Amino acid sequence: MQEVQAELGLSVTEAARRAQIVGATIATISDLGYHKTSFAKIKERAGLSSTRIISYHFTNKAGLMQAVVTTATGMKDKFLEERIQGTTDRAGLLRGYIEAEIAFLGSYPELVRVMVEMASSGSDAEGWFMSAPIVEEFRTGRLERQLRQGQQEGAFGDFAPDVMALSIAQAIDGVAAKFAADPKLNLERYGRELADLFLKATAA
Repeated sequence: MQEVQAELGLSVTEAARRAQIVGATIATISDLGYHKTSFAKIKERAGLSSTRIISYHFTNKAGLMQAVVTTATGMKDKFLEERIQGTTDRAGLLRGYIEAEIAFLGSYPELVRVMVEMASSGSDAEGWFMSAPIVEEFRTGRLERQLRQGQQEGAFGDFAPDVMALSIAQAIDGVAAKFAADPKLNLERYGRELADLFLKATAA
């Protein structure tokens, strides 16, 4: 984080203010949805004296949404990496990925809602045009490449990687929807059983 701050020429105070604004934006999108998130709402959430403070740091909504997407995907990336660290075999990586994705639903429900909003609405005229493509790439693109690489190595069987990646993503989305309706859902069991299911589906 300090290296990024240095590259952007940000002081510690400026970086802290940007982080405050991004955090307030994430909370506002999570609560109200993307379309109802305005600089005025973000100002209230962050406890700022004026919306001009947001404009000073991010210029416009597109710049702010870029920071939101970058922050959300970065936090999720870190969460996933921590849970598959040290795993090298393809089957283990696939299991770790699925179980970590399900665990993320319970650990960061706010970010889950924000990423859904950004995928569906974040690339509008005022937003950042790369919001939806980046979230979608994060959702299926990398997984598809991992599955294809596993097939080339002989670790996985014969299937269409794009279809399998989408199937896994939609299964995770289904658990996300069920968890939103029932916060007591046993996510650990869902993660384990989904991993078992897709390991069988992808086996060589």
